[in-house]
Amino acid sequence: MNKVELSQGEVKVKLTQLSKGKLSFSELGIDNESNSLESGLLRLVFDLSELRDYNYYQVPTIEVVYEENMSETLWVCEFNGKTILDKLDHHGHSTVLLLNRKVLSDLEQHHENILIVHAEFPQPANLNLEKSYIHFFK
Repeated sequence: MNKVELSQGEVKVKLTQLSKGKLSFSELGIDNESNSLESGLLRLVFDLSELRDYNYYQVPTIEVVYEENMSETLWVCEFNGKTILDKLDHHGHSTVLLLNRKVLSDLEQHHENILIVHAEFPQPANLNLEKSYIHFFK
C-alpha cells in the first residue's frame, strides 16, 4: 500500500510497489483533503526509493486535471535534485507532463529516487483526483 503524507502545501506519495499502467491520484491514496489549492501552489513528491528494477513506461506521464479553466500554469519537475522539465502551460483544465525515460534512468540512484512536481496556478485550484494520474511503469 502506498503511503501518503500531507503537510503545508505538499503531498508526498511513497510508492511501495511497482504498479503498471495508469494510477489515478485517488488510487494512489491522495484524498479530498489535498485537492483544494487555495494558494494556487502545488508540490507533489513521488518517493520511488523502495522500488527496484524500474521498468519505465515509454514516456512516463503525469496528468493533472483541475476544475477551473486556468489561463497559464508553470510546471517544474525535478528528479533527484535535477530539473528535468520546466514548462509553461497555456489555457485549459488539465496539464500533461511527459518525462524522458532515459533522463530518469540516468539520474537513478541506489538509495534515493525522488520526483518532485511543482505547479504554480494563477488562482486557487481544485484538483480532480479521479481524472489526474501518473503512468510511470510498464
